[in-house]
This record gives sequence, structure tokens and C-alpha cells, in this order.
Amino acid sequence: MKKRMNKYLLAGLIITGIVLVITLIGIFWTPYPPTAMKFGKFQPPSLEHLFGTDNFGRDIFSRVLKGTGTTLTIALATVAIGAAVGTTVGAITGYFGGLADDILMRLNDALTAFPSILLALLIISIVGPGSKYNVVIALGIVFIPSFARVTRTSFAALRDVNFVTSARLMGAGSGRILLVHLLPNIMRVLLPAVTIGFNNAVLAEASMSFLGIGVKPPDASLGYMLSEAQGMLKAGPWYAICTGLTIVLLVFGVGLIGEGLQSRNREVV
Repeated sequence: MKKRMNKYLLAGLIITGIVLVITLIGIFWTPYPPTAMKFGKFQPPSLEHLFGTDNFGRDIFSRVLKGTGTTLTIALATVAIGAAVGTTVGAITGYFGGLADDILMRLNDALTAFPSILLALLIISIVGPGSKYNVVIALGIVFIPSFARVTRTSFAALRDVNFVTSARLMGAGSGRILLVHLLPNIMRVLLPAVTIGFNNAVLAEASMSFLGIGVKPPDASLGYMLSEAQGMLKAGPWYAICTGLTIVLLVFGVGLIGEGLQSRNREVV
């Protein structure tokens, strides 16, 4: 009997898919140049300007399209760094144990002891604020411990199961066992962790840009735009509302995907 896709996963894929399609369109086309200051200030949403205009007369919808692309890029790059390094650390420590486990996990615990935003602020102060690449580096380092912890537990639980023991007896090397036999079997745990990490990366980038230590002009991000909108709540509340709802929609969609994946895992168990 073919399994039906659960409602959380389906809803998450639809919402996230819509956001991604709109974002991809925004990479190649926007109704107006995002930095053009040729429209009236604080025009409310209309057919001409779907999200209205800001205090400089810029089209907010065009800026949201570009800002969403920047935020998505940062979040995806952050998760890629955190997942790649964290999974490698978790695989080594979980499979081999011993001294490597002690050293790497103590370092992992030290990083986890810091609040994530505080650690990101510390790294940003070292590498320098204002660049989206520096934001990616800072957040990527911050996300390593969470992925390392998840994958270590999974690799440690599977390293002595029958199919791994059989692979060793047949002469398979440690690299093959890790990549071919163990990694595919932890994907059901790793994928929900990736969705959680993605949402945390979006919120962390938005928080850092909101505080003024994240993305700076000419780059536009949802967090920076939300920071801009803070001082315009009376004159142009639509700026904050439209930008904030975009963040909420993105996080909500990916969150539903994560919930759907976890529900499927519970059904399997």
C-alpha cells in the first residue's frame, strides 16, 4: 500500500515552494529597481505598488523580492556549512569514539555553552560586520555544534548493528562504512535537523541585521528591511507588516516540512 504524504509535509512543501518560486523570479526580475527612489514616499499598497513604498519612495515589493533572496542564500549557506562540518565531526566521534570523541565533543560543548546570538556577535566582531559572507561564516560556525550532536548520537547507535559488522567482516573500510552504510540510515534524523537549522538561520540573520551587525546596503535582507521599517510604523506600517509576514511565511513553511518529516519518522518507528 502506497504511503500518503502527511498533511504537514504537503502544506509545508506548497508554502515553501511558492516562496521559492517568487524568490527565483525576484533574482531575474522585479517590478521596479529595488534601489530606485523615484516614487512617492509612503504610498500605501495598491495595484501599482503591491506592498506600498517606503520613506525613500522605493517599491517595497521589489525590495522584499531581493531581500528574500539574500536571506535565503545566507540561510542555505549557513546550514550547508553547519551540516557539512557538524556531520563530519559527529561521524568521526560517534563511529570511532576514543580520544577524538573526547576532544571534539569537549570543544563542541564549549561552543554550545555560548548563547548562539552572542557567539555570532563575537565572531562578527572578529571577522568584521556588514558583509553577508561574514554573516554566513559566523552563523555557520554557530550551527556546527547542533549538527555534530545529532549525528554523533545516530552514528554511535548504528556503529555496532549487524549490517555494519557484516560490512567490516567483508573488508569494507571505515570511509565506505560511514558514507555508504551509515550516512543514508541517519538521513531521517538529519533532514528534520536541517529544516530546524534553516529556520534558526533565517531568524538569526534577521536578528543580526535588525541589530545592525548583519547585512548592510547595497545588499537587502529581510532582517535589515525590518530594522528600517521599525522607525516607520506610524507613517508606513505596511513596510513592517509585509516584511514581517514574509519572514513568518518562510519560517512557517519550512517548519511544516520539518514537522511532516518527524511525523513520518514516528510512523516508521
